[in-house]
Amino acid sequence: RMADPFLYDSGERSRYKCHGQEVQIEHIKAYICKPSSFTDKAVIVAHDVFGWLFSDIRYIVDLVALHGYVAVCPDFFKGTEPWKPTDHWADFADWMKEHDPTKVDREADVVLKYLKEQCGAKKIGIVGFSWGGMAVHHLMLKNPQLNAGVSLYGRIVRDSEERYNLLNPTFFIFGEKDHTISYDQIALLEEKLKQYCKVGYKIKVYPGQVHGFAQLKPEDMKPQDKPYIEEARQDMFDWIKMYI
Repeated sequence: RMADPFLYDSGERSRYKCHGQEVQIEHIKAYICKPSSFTDKAVIVAHDVFGWLFSDIRYIVDLVALHGYVAVCPDFFKGTEPWKPTDHWADFADWMKEHDPTKVDREADVVLKYLKEQCGAKKIGIVGFSWGGMAVHHLMLKNPQLNAGVSLYGRIVRDSEERYNLLNPTFFIFGEKDHTISYDQIALLEEKLKQYCKVGYKIKVYPGQVHGFAQLKPEDMKPQDKPYIEEARQDMFDWIKMYI
């Protein structure tokens, strides 16, 4: 049977008071948070299986805004049900067929247009977590409008050459103890990127970290994990800052 993608119960997470607001962008709902002063730089945040309403992802959106970017998390599930902690993992493969992270192009285009026309964004990056990390990997192969990407523990799917020909700089973040992504997969990704990728890329594995580690809120972090979580976030922002 497939390994459970998440080790925590999202239903028991602490309540989080959001700093942003919900907006409608054409056919998509989105959560947006803006920094205190105007910027022409923006970052799209691609959510995990728990969707755009999940407090952990909204915390990340707020954090991105705090770093000086217009941050937006669109509902890439287009109003369909996200994965819920009460769902059964035996059904996960079927659920994934209905929520394909490589079928996000139209939504990404809609959000890019909104960021450029309504928010004055001139440079736009994307960061994504788990399911969103897979979406980032896909979009960085397809959409030249995204100036930089960070894919956090997105499962590495399909071994085909076009999967490594990234259009713009992309950073891949993994946890050493992620039970959904093997070290062999990461090693293969590195080998293939070296072979096919013509732009800047980076792969980093964080010691002792499990799937989902980088989006934890401070009160949910274990003391031994905190330094690695903070390091991964700092690395993420350093990468974005380098290109955006």
